[in-house]
Amino acid sequence: MLQPSISRRRGDRPLHVQLYDRLREAILAGTLTPGTRLPSARAMAQELRVSRGTVDVAYARLIVEGFLVTRGAAGTFVMSPLPLTPRGASTAPPKPRRAETRARTVLHPFQIGIPGVDAFPIATWSRLLGRHARSARAMDLAHSDATGDNSLREAIATHLAVARGVIAHPDQVLITGGYHGALGLMARALSSPGDQAWIEDPGYHRARSALSLAGLRLAAVPVDDEGLDVARGVALAPRARFAFVTPGHQMPLGMALSLPRRLALLAWARSADGWIVEDDYDGEFQYDSAPLPALKSLDDQGRVLYAGTFSKSMFPTLRLGFLVVPDRARDALARVANLLQPAPPLAIQRAAADFLREGHFARHMRRMRNLYAERRTALLHALDELSSPYLQLEPTTGGLHLLARLSGVRDDAVVTHAGSLGLAPGPLSSYQLSPEKGRLDGLLLGFTTLPAPRAREAVSRLSRAIELARRAPSKGA
Repeated sequence: MLQPSISRRRGDRPLHVQLYDRLREAILAGTLTPGTRLPSARAMAQELRVSRGTVDVAYARLIVEGFLVTRGAAGTFVMSPLPLTPRGASTAPPKPRRAETRARTVLHPFQIGIPGVDAFPIATWSRLLGRHARSARAMDLAHSDATGDNSLREAIATHLAVARGVIAHPDQVLITGGYHGALGLMARALSSPGDQAWIEDPGYHRARSALSLAGLRLAAVPVDDEGLDVARGVALAPRARFAFVTPGHQMPLGMALSLPRRLALLAWARSADGWIVEDDYDGEFQYDSAPLPALKSLDDQGRVLYAGTFSKSMFPTLRLGFLVVPDRARDALARVANLLQPAPPLAIQRAAADFLREGHFARHMRRMRNLYAERRTALLHALDELSSPYLQLEPTTGGLHLLARLSGVRDDAVVTHAGSLGLAPGPLSSYQLSPEKGRLDGLLLGFTTLPAPRAREAVSRLSRAIELARRAPSKGA
């Protein structure tokens, strides 16, 4: 019987990912030939001494990707026939990944953009995913709605009405491949090459790169204490096609878009016939007060496209997001989804729908808010006790990272030294597009993956990195 090797060393990838990789490699190499019957999930779990949920999620992913097929009580089999290697393609084994690529799978203190995956209820998720992988009907294998399964669209609409004040019919919800899938969908459906778009400055650099790649001309609109400076945006590009904003918790500075600015932004969109894209990437994570309602909740003219994702609330590799769109934009978006960017696999969508409808998501969010509040408080205390005098914290009430300004030292130099000490803060300057008011030096300090007992030691290493950066020869500002 096949016995995939599983490593339990600290820092290795999750067990279900390792099992998925081993089985996929064995199938592609011909070790597991088409038609081979695999051990049951229970038998495989006993053989490898892992939970059944670990095996279920690995099997489910292979079924979704077409490597395996279930035949009821007969068991799980390698799909037959498998796609043949294209003529002329190399049959040599793939080269090992470079060490720096592997290193990205290791979580380091202060890393941003990653939720507390150590606390995610993987057993529950595996059970739900396995349920839908095993219960797929013939029609499920033949066709799915490119705009998303109705069960998930309904569950998201219900959740948004309660949690974010966004009232939408399920037909107005489109399921996407994460936030970047939503960006691609909008850029293809609602814009033409050369159209202008407002982006926040500083702002999310990966979105900036994606929009430039899509052919949009970007107008860097400055951000102040009230969020996006709408008047400045009108002066820079009054006829822009889009305004991309993070109104709930500005990325990376952390302030919320004020009510006067929200109303001014909506007024601009109406007068310019433009679209506002609201990226609500962590709007549900507030620690000192209730989350602010979404900008979309004020939209009575159908100008706001509300983009959400489960990457921060569940886990990033899920690659599952959604758009809430005005009726007049839906047909264009649905056409592009159908031809170029269909929704993720059906089993994943239906498992996510159950995760929402059965209350698992709400319970998980309550647990994570409490856990993040604990980790955030521990980091704040550690920074207060041990931090360098060259580091000044910015006040914030929510989000998944803290912002600390630097003085007397460049953030890129600190980040380089921090990396050598096993830390991964983000440099604020990398989010700046047009430094007309001078360079912004600071550090984005994620706390979601930093256990409270480790905060003090991590801050001590950060202080060391700042000192090393200050003593190093300057390369010029």
